[in-house]
Amino acid sequence: MTRLTAAWHHAPTHRQVWALAAPMILSNISIPLVTLVDSSVIGHLPHAHQLGAVAVGGALYSLMIGSLGFLRMGTTGFAAQATGRGDGDALRAVLLQSLLLGLALALLLGVLAVPLSDQALRLMAPSQALDTLARDYFHTRLLGLPAALASYALIGWFLGTQNARAPLALLLVTNLANVALDLWFVLGLDWGVVGAARASVIAEWSGALLGLALTRPALRRHSGQLAAGALRHWRNWRPLLAVNRDIFIRSLLLQGVFFLVTFQGARLGDSTVAANALLLNGLMLTAYALDGLAHATEALCGHAIGARDRLALLRGLVISTGWALLASLLFSLAFLFGGGLFIALQTDIPAVRQVAGVYLPYLAALPLIAVWSYLLDGLFIGATRAREMRDSMLASTLLALPLGWLLQDFGNHGLWLAFLAFMLVRGLCLAGLGWRIQRRDGWVPDTGRPGVPLCA
Repeated sequence: MTRLTAAWHHAPTHRQVWALAAPMILSNISIPLVTLVDSSVIGHLPHAHQLGAVAVGGALYSLMIGSLGFLRMGTTGFAAQATGRGDGDALRAVLLQSLLLGLALALLLGVLAVPLSDQALRLMAPSQALDTLARDYFHTRLLGLPAALASYALIGWFLGTQNARAPLALLLVTNLANVALDLWFVLGLDWGVVGAARASVIAEWSGALLGLALTRPALRRHSGQLAAGALRHWRNWRPLLAVNRDIFIRSLLLQGVFFLVTFQGARLGDSTVAANALLLNGLMLTAYALDGLAHATEALCGHAIGARDRLALLRGLVISTGWALLASLLFSLAFLFGGGLFIALQTDIPAVRQVAGVYLPYLAALPLIAVWSYLLDGLFIGATRAREMRDSMLASTLLALPLGWLLQDFGNHGLWLAFLAFMLVRGLCLAGLGWRIQRRDGWVPDTGRPGVPLCA
C-alpha cells in the first residue's frame, strides 16, 4: 500500500475533513445563492439594463471586497497554527489584530471607493440607464463595508480554531436575511435595484454582530490572555501584515481578472454582460461549495504544520483532494445537462437567455479546471505561504492577459477562452511551486517559521 493510498484510507481524517467541510459547504453555498436570488429577482424585472446594473455594481463591490479576502485567509493560517501549538495568547492577538485591520481598511476604502468607481464606469462606457442604476447600487453597498470586513476576520479566525459551526451560523444569518429582505424590498416595496443593495447592507451588519457575539464562548475553550501592550510594537504586527500584503496582491489580481470579464462584457452590450453574470453565478456556486473542502484543507494543514505532524498534513491534503475532485465532476455534469434550466431560473429576458445558452459549455468545463487552484490555495493558506500564492497569481495573470488581447476579435468566445486558460495556468503554477517546496521538505520546517507567534 502506497503512502497516498494509506492516507486516503485513514477514516479519522475523513471524519475530520467532513466535520469542517460540511458546515462550510452549507454556509458557503448560501453566499452565491444570495447572488442567484438577486439575479433572479432583478432578472425578472422588465429590462436587461436592470440586471446589468446589479452585475456591474456588484462587480465593483466584489473587486474591492474580494481583494481584501486576505483578512480571512491570513487570519485562518495564523489561528490554525496557534491552535496547533496550543497558544491561546496568540489566538486572541490574531483576532484583535484582524478586526482592527479590517476597520482601518473599511475607513480607507470608504474614502477612495466613490472616485475610483466613477473612473471605472467611465472606462466601461455602459448605457446611461445601466450607469445610473449601477452607481446607486454600488454606493448603497458601501454602507455595509465595515461589517463585511469584520465578518471576513471572524470567519477566518473561527476556521483556524477548527470551529465550523460559528461561521455556519454567521453566514446563514447573513445570507438568509439577505434573501428575505431582497424579496421584500424589491418585490414587496418595489425599491428595485437599490432595494437589493439595501438588503445586502442590513444582512452584512446582522452577520457581523452575531459573529462578534460568538467569539466569547469560542475563547473560553482556549485558555490564555491578550497581551494588549504587545500590539503597540511593530514587530508583533509584521508577520500578519506581511502575509496579508502578499495575499492582498494575489486577491487583487484575481478580482481584477473577474472584473475584466464584466468590463469587457459591458463593452459587448447589456445582454452580454447580463448573460456573463448569470454564468459566473454558476462558477461562484461551484467555487463556494468546493471552498468548503478548501477551508478544511486550510484548517487541517495549518494545524498539522503548527504541530509539526507531516503524516497528518499528508492525510488532510489527500482526502480533501479526493472529495473535491468528485464534487467538481458532479458540478460539471450538472451544468452540462442542466445549464439551460439554471439560466431559465435566473431570468425570463429572451435576449439574455439566448446569449447565455451559447456559452454554457464554458461553464461546464470550469469546475474541473478550477478545482486545483481552490485546493492548493487551501494548502498554501494553512502554511501561511502567501508569497508563493502571490507569485503564482502574478504569473497566471501575466500569461492570461496577452491571450485575452489576442482573442478579443472572437468576442465573448475569446473572453471565455482566456478566462479558462487563466484558471488552468493558475492551478499549474500553484502545483509547480508546491512540488518544489515538497522536494525541499519545506511544508513542515524545523524552525519557527512560518508558525511564529504574533505576540511573543
